[in-house]
Amino acid sequence: MIDRSMKNRWIALYVENTVGVLAKVSGLFSGKSYNLQSLTVGTTEDETVSRMTICVTSDDVTFEQIKKQLNCMVEVIKVIDLTNVPIHMKEILFAKVKDISAAEKAEVFQFAQVFEVKVKDIGTDSVLLECMLTERRNNELIALLRSKFKNIEIVRGGAVAIESISTSCR
Repeated sequence: MIDRSMKNRWIALYVENTVGVLAKVSGLFSGKSYNLQSLTVGTTEDETVSRMTICVTSDDVTFEQIKKQLNCMVEVIKVIDLTNVPIHMKEILFAKVKDISAAEKAEVFQFAQVFEVKVKDIGTDSVLLECMLTERRNNELIALLRSKFKNIEIVRGGAVAIESISTSCR
């Protein structure tokens, strides 16, 4: 039986670190109308190779097609399906809470302590938090900040993931 349910799927790609590879990979997704939820790219221990961590929302059939199409690209060295394997994953996020009182600033500091995030900058009426949490924990922090403060600014990077050595995950 084929699962047609839509869910987040994760792929790691090892690709040639050359001009245009990111455009070709993202072009494959846009050309087929696949919506990328997250895409993060960085070089590996080998400067000629980059690793992309990609999240796409799709059903099983579409996800299999995506993996096959990526495997056919000349610039792609290796495709790893991370969806159902134990991984360690973090997402970077900056949250700026603006136009706040001294009492509200103290509350932001409490949130930072509870969520174990860093206070990176502070002004007379604002606080900047740096978060490297899971997507779920970042979502929880954003929801809490939005429920308590009127003026917040969020900058979110894509997630990076690596396969677990043991069986612990996400």
